[in-house]
Formats: sequence, C-alpha cells, structure tokens
Amino acid sequence: MQRIFVTVLPACVGQRLPICGLVEVVRDQKRMQFVIVRDVTGAVQVVHDKKSGDPMVTSTISNLTVGSAVCVTGTVVTNAEAKLGGIEMQVDKFEVVGPAHSPLPIMGDSSAELQMDWRHISLRSPENLLIFKVQTTMEQAMREFWGQHGFLEIHSPKLMGTASESGAELFELPYFGRTAYLAQSPQFYKQMAMAAGLDRVFEIGPVFRANPSFTSRHDTEFTSVDMEISWITSHEDVMALEEQWLAFVLGRVALIHGDEIRDLFGVEVIVPKMPFPRITLEAARAILSAGGHEIPHKADLDPEGERRLAAHIMEKFGHEFVFVTDYPAEVRAFYHMRYDDRPDVTKSFDLLWKGIEVTTGAQREHRPDRLKQQAIAKGYNLEPLSTYFAFFEYGCPPHGGAGIGLTRLLMMLLGRKNVREVTFLYRGPNRLSP
Repeated sequence: MQRIFVTVLPACVGQRLPICGLVEVVRDQKRMQFVIVRDVTGAVQVVHDKKSGDPMVTSTISNLTVGSAVCVTGTVVTNAEAKLGGIEMQVDKFEVVGPAHSPLPIMGDSSAELQMDWRHISLRSPENLLIFKVQTTMEQAMREFWGQHGFLEIHSPKLMGTASESGAELFELPYFGRTAYLAQSPQFYKQMAMAAGLDRVFEIGPVFRANPSFTSRHDTEFTSVDMEISWITSHEDVMALEEQWLAFVLGRVALIHGDEIRDLFGVEVIVPKMPFPRITLEAARAILSAGGHEIPHKADLDPEGERRLAAHIMEKFGHEFVFVTDYPAEVRAFYHMRYDDRPDVTKSFDLLWKGIEVTTGAQREHRPDRLKQQAIAKGYNLEPLSTYFAFFEYGCPPHGGAGIGLTRLLMMLLGRKNVREVTFLYRGPNRLSP
C-alpha cells in the first residue's frame, strides 16, 4: 500500500493504512505502548496492546528511540481522549527504517548555536516546518503576482568581474588567473534587462555580502528578492508596485496559514491597506528629534530611530509599514537617480515593517553621462565598470526597482528575533557549516 499522510487520517476511520514519519515520543507502559509519529502534515498517536498484539511489534517499540524514521501500518480508530485530533492508529506492523542514536544531541531548550550545529534535527519541530510552508506560499504568491503583471523571470550570474554594490563587502575568489567576486546583488543585470527591453523582471536568488556584522538581521549569504520595472516617472511608481505586491503576498499567507501562525507563533498576519504611509527622511528626523531622539548619522536612520518612527506611524495611521524616501546621495549607491533641483538627494526609499528595514529601492539613473559623473563623485574607477556603463549607451528607458531580503520578510512576518531562525542553513561571519 502507498503511504498515507497523517492529515488524511480523520477521513479514514475504520481503514487499515500505512503511514511514515519520525518518532517524537515513546511511552512503553506495562500493558500498552504509545508512539507519536509525525510526518510533514501532522502527528498521530500509534497504540499497541502488548497482550493481544504482535510480539515482534512489542519488541520493536520497546527498543525504539526518539527521532527514528518509521513506517507503521494499522487501523484508524476514534478516541475522544486522544489529544491529536480525537483519533489514533492501532498498529499491527511497525518497521524502523532509519534508527536514531540516543539521546538526540539537542533538546528544545538547547542554545541557538547548538541548534544551528544540528540544524537537520532542530528543523523537525512544527514551528520550523511552518516557517518553510509559509516561505513556499510566499514565493508562489510572489510569482503569481508577477505573472499577472507582465514580469519575466531572470537568473543573473553570481560570479562577477567587478562589484555590484560598494566594494567594501566583496567575497573574492580566483578565477582562471584573474579575480572574480560573488555577486552582492543582481542590480547591474536587472538594469541590463531594462536596456534589453524586457520591461519588467524579477529574480529570487542568492547574494553574498562580506559583512562582519553580528546583528539579528544580517547574514553573509541570503536569498534576495528583486524587481525592476521600465518606463517609470519616479520612485513613487516602484513604491506603488511594491505595496500592491506585498498586500497580495500577505493576503495569500493569511488565507492559507493565518490560523496556524496565530496558534504556533502568537502572531496575527495583517494584510496591509494601501497606500502605505510615506515620509521623507528629513521629516522623519524632525519627528524623531521632537520626540527626544537624535539620529547619530544625520544621513540615515539608526535601528532605534526606525523603531520609534514605526511606533509613530502605527499611532498616527494604524499601519505596520512606512516608506521613508529621499535619502541623501552620500548614503546611496551611485546609480540612484538624483533630483534635478536637489542633486544631493536621491529618488530612493526604504520600506520599514514593524520598525525594521526590509526593502531598499529607487529610480535608477539611466543617462550614461550623469551615471558616470555620479560614479566618479563616489570615488569609483570607471574602467572596471565599463561593461555596466555600456548598458545605457545604446538606449535605455527610465527604470527603477527594489531588493528585498526574503529572510527578513519571514522574520518580521512570524515575529522571530533573528534571521537565523527562518533560514534553512544560516551563513554568518562565524558559520560555514553544516
């Protein structure tokens, strides 16, 4: 017989069926044996009567260890006292296909580092399983939205001959007698796609940052979600698109997983109303200053400033999101377009969600002369960027886009404290394994 998922069992009372999963609990009592088996859909209690049951099953369960992979065949019965959905399985066949060493190397209260060391075991919890169900739903919804709005998917190279952002966070590696760099973002190639006439593109893929930061929101390799669109009139067009996209994605997550997220994480998934609040960086600084918080770096927001601003927006507008716009050129990439009447201010934005920055976006500078001038002003050597500048010398529409960290979205959505908790395998300054 083909295995049956646990979630189907309530509709199969009275039937003899096989299930496969991992052992969560073993209770070997004087007369009865109880085993909790969990598969990807849920958990069920398996029971065996030592007196009337198969002696081989009795022996197998008596020697069973938590974590073992098992295949069980039995009859589904109702039991009002069974905590897992009011049903259980009366087993008549029990096979251990992957025995686990005992004891397991981690427990639920083990340190975060130990949990990371044994990630394949820590991932077995219902909470961690839900994280990746939500991630899957998010990405499916993202692609559905993009498909409905004329986007094309690209896969940009992750080996580059020059920096795609600043030169400060590059991973270098030898490449057939020359130096290559791991891509910090697909930025240059998204813009190339605009020059190629692809009009609207997206990519979900890995990016790499040699950032020695040890904060809860940083990692050295992460999955970036990127969009770029042509024929825009300002960065407002990019913000309008992103808020539609996020509302669509969060709406889908709330519909499919909202109840389970509330039960397991205590978080209510709120589908944001549009338009999202918008505030310039200058106005945000004034609000924070009036509230007694002075930003250490006047050209940007600090983490405490982001939190306070989010609290202000929630109090005034009842909204979890806020776009902060018009960042000074000194803290933005050279390819961000600047206002004609304010050349020291960029047409850019950050999106804050519950006080954490989850997106950076902008209208890009598509005019090659201005683009080169801005690169020179930033101290760039133009020669390594010659291929990039060539993208704009044979006709390129006005365009803009945004980059979003997938794990930051998940962290904020599920109320987790660190991106490590929502990353399949985290990479940071001190972690290259497993």
